[in-house]
Amino acid sequence: MIQNGVPISDQQAHVVPVSDDGNIQALIKTIRGVQIILDRDVARLYGVVTGALNRQVKRNEERFPQDFMFRLSAEEWDNLKCQIGISSWGGDRQLPYAFTENGIAMLSSVLRSPTAIEVNIRIMRAFSAMRRFLLANAQMFQRIEAVEKRQIATDSKVDSILQRLDAAEPPLQGVFYDGQLWDARALVLKLVARAKRSLILIDNWATAETLDLFAKKRKDVKVTVITSEHYKKNIPHHQISDADIETFNAQYPKLSVRYSETFHDRFLIIDDKELYLIGASLKDLGKKCFAFTKLDPGAIRGIKKSAFSDMKKGGAK
Repeated sequence: MIQNGVPISDQQAHVVPVSDDGNIQALIKTIRGVQIILDRDVARLYGVVTGALNRQVKRNEERFPQDFMFRLSAEEWDNLKCQIGISSWGGDRQLPYAFTENGIAMLSSVLRSPTAIEVNIRIMRAFSAMRRFLLANAQMFQRIEAVEKRQIATDSKVDSILQRLDAAEPPLQGVFYDGQLWDARALVLKLVARAKRSLILIDNWATAETLDLFAKKRKDVKVTVITSEHYKKNIPHHQISDADIETFNAQYPKLSVRYSETFHDRFLIIDDKELYLIGASLKDLGKKCFAFTKLDPGAIRGIKKSAFSDMKKGGAK
């Protein structure tokens, strides 16, 4: 049944029309470059159910060409649901219709009750207010868009550089001079980041400061530090305490510290596949002139055998 051009009876919605013009503006979205209001929101404003509104429009479809009203595509509707926080919408319901400003104006010739006319005027005012807002802030929106484009371009360049750095092989050998703290540290961090399963550091002078370098390792990489138990000749003195190990493992598991008096040089073993000889203790990176070189991985087995045959466990859990 139709009364004054508005569907009623079983089609009447139990929703009070929105009275605040500001709330109406919040219902206006931009689709295909034009401002629209969804059929369900239009129906709510008029106080009727969506199906009743669309059937009334269908009876007058010659008044609503494509630029007055159109059905959203599945992709448009999915994107819009993400924007407005809707997870579902009535199960298997059809895709919603969108009314443009011209379509809203045409509704006044189809729905002619006093309530419909009053609501139609408020909606048209909301469209006009939104249009004035967009025009008044057009330059600001353009600047924001320009900044976003520059940021996207910058992020793309940074990602490209990082990808090239990640793909690049570390140098086979080199020398770091006194004061090249950043360069030396960058190399070690790059080597640490290469490990996928394990890292073994043999360094008689390892300290708690040395552990900072391993904070950049991958999450599941196990770290074993093999160091000297005697900081000074015949005087036991652990430079990495149990508390240091516990603190490190609370954030970056899993670290083990072992003690051996077999080695003089410093070695770094990565995933049991790469072997580096490092001429200075890692705690002294950039403080002294030292060299590093990549060795034949065939020596890894012998080095590990020497290390683990003369080893004491200290502080590892």
